[in-house]
Amino acid sequence: MTLDLRGRASFADHMVVATGIADRQIAAMASHIEDKLNEIGIKRITIEGANGTDWVLLDTGDIVVHLFKPESRALYALERMWGKDLDDSATDDADTTDL
Repeated sequence: MTLDLRGRASFADHMVVATGIADRQIAAMASHIEDKLNEIGIKRITIEGANGTDWVLLDTGDIVVHLFKPESRALYALERMWGKDLDDSATDDADTTDL
């Protein structure tokens, strides 16, 4: 899932949230993403948690990638925290309050 954070967060413009089944798969996904980012010229990549955890973070500055095991993804629920649905419901609430 890709979330557009422009105008909503100061730490990045885009957030990618993905799921892997095992530590080894998540580490491979992180390595593949790092290689592809390098190929397109993004060289400043910080990686956290690549040594076998439930959550790996790749931070390029403009793009943040979170790779989770299913349980951790459900626990942290970044889609709910940063998803556009929150903006829509906040707008809906504001609209009804003004009436």
